[in-house]
Amino acid sequence: MAELIVEIHIPLTPASDLGEGDYPFPWIDDVEEFLGSLDGADGEEYDSGEELGDEYLFFLSGASEQQLVGVARRVAALPRVPAGVYATLNDSEGDMGEGRRVGLGA
Repeated sequence: MAELIVEIHIPLTPASDLGEGDYPFPWIDDVEEFLGSLDGADGEEYDSGEELGDEYLFFLSGASEQQLVGVARRVAALPRVPAGVYATLNDSEGDMGEGRRVGLGA
């Protein structure tokens, strides 16, 4: 049986508070740190983040749809994460970037 995967899609938008020579996507590290701090009750990272087109994707699994979407909403609300974040519900047998789209709020 295929495992539920929630993909968090974040537009590759550079941070607004950059200095000359700064890494343009420091929010990727913020999200990785946040996901690394999950205790497993709300799921865990399924795989490493990956660039897909003009988005960066993070993958969650190991919990119910409601719990994983809740984690995705918390990611979307992190301070430096750009606007336009959404999730897709997929499974371990599906293709990356496909699945039912879920809005994560403002």
